[in-house]
Amino acid sequence: MSNNSFVRKESSEHERALLARSDRHLACGIRSASINPAYSMVITGGKGARVTDASGNEYLDYLLGSGPMFLGHAHPAMVAAVQQRVAEGNSFLLTNDAAIDLAETLSETVPCAEKISFHNSGSEATYFALRLARAYRKRDKMLKFEGAYHGMHDHALMSAQWTMKPADFPHAVPNSAGIPVQTREDVVIAPFNDLETTIEIIRTHADELGCVMVEPLCRTFVPRPGFLQGLRDVTRALDIPLVFDEVVTGFRLALGGAQEFYGVVPDLCAGAKAISGGLPFGFVGGRADIMDLAGRAGVEAGNHVRLTGTYSGNVLAASVASALIQELKAPGLYEQVNSRGQRLKNALTDLLRSADIPAQVIGEATAFQPWFIDHEVYDHRSSLGLHWKRHFKLQDLLLDRGILKGQEKFFVSTVHSDADIDLTIAALADSMDELKAV
Repeated sequence: MSNNSFVRKESSEHERALLARSDRHLACGIRSASINPAYSMVITGGKGARVTDASGNEYLDYLLGSGPMFLGHAHPAMVAAVQQRVAEGNSFLLTNDAAIDLAETLSETVPCAEKISFHNSGSEATYFALRLARAYRKRDKMLKFEGAYHGMHDHALMSAQWTMKPADFPHAVPNSAGIPVQTREDVVIAPFNDLETTIEIIRTHADELGCVMVEPLCRTFVPRPGFLQGLRDVTRALDIPLVFDEVVTGFRLALGGAQEFYGVVPDLCAGAKAISGGLPFGFVGGRADIMDLAGRAGVEAGNHVRLTGTYSGNVLAASVASALIQELKAPGLYEQVNSRGQRLKNALTDLLRSADIPAQVIGEATAFQPWFIDHEVYDHRSSLGLHWKRHFKLQDLLLDRGILKGQEKFFVSTVHSDADIDLTIAALADSMDELKAV
């Protein structure tokens, strides 16, 4: 392309050797941004909005580790927080000062979070939020939405994004081998953005439900006006905990997450990525009467919920999260990143339209996705006619031009500059003819 001298080099002998070792020793093999083995890579480092592979290629990064690097790779505040604390020890099991400081900050920042528990990943956070809700309700089942991803535990891997042959609502489809058959009976599935059907399902199963769990931005399906408030109203009326999975949206859509951004406050939320700095980290926040079941109140009531873990709330993760939250409080930060992300999202929409490529670009300014399809996409089932070859080809075309994107979203960070957005738009424009030919 005329304004970008990047030409992706062939994999070096060193990188090919690393890939062979990965394939030989790692159970999941090689994790790649592309399904084409020719584009497999080994990342050796990252700084700001860029990462480098073992062959010396540098990429402008919109994968961002699947979202955690909202403030970019090796952010100075993250590095300083680790350096200042690591020499003093980092894991004690017992309560530490960094965890107390972070819990107080989270309670002041996240609307629903009267109290906090710390964990080690988004999967753990949704898992423990589910456990708390079940204990509160004394009911076993959860309602989740088709296509929603809540992590890698058994109940989360029901009718998630990999469900190509959905069952009739409200029946669940497992997305992995090794999940007990009876688990599917404990998960009730509803259609995202269909409030009428969802309310009917909730009311039908109200006496069995421990919670309703939802990604407020379900993958990149934006909630229709009134949908989240409708969930809030029906769950409050039935005293069923509403759980927001804010692993992706927390601190990304706004300082107060999707709760602030969409103006709907749940009973519990699970958070992780955007303030983790890439470290293993997660938290659950919520109503004090539910969260207190993890402490003395739960013991005294004979309804105690065990949530602790050896590394939960460790000093390094807590220190980094506190430092990054302070960075996110900078005046104008969200306005700037949202403006840049929206410019990229709009440009991609315009380029696809000009190239006469059927597509919908949906999501929010810093987390959006092109769906190569010729009709409106608003939930999982409406997305199933996706032009998969074109979907996967875009990743490869961008890699050829020095742009790293995941197999789903464009994640935009606070360190993507106006020049980075310009470069990306130029790379996309240069890709349109090849993309259309697929």
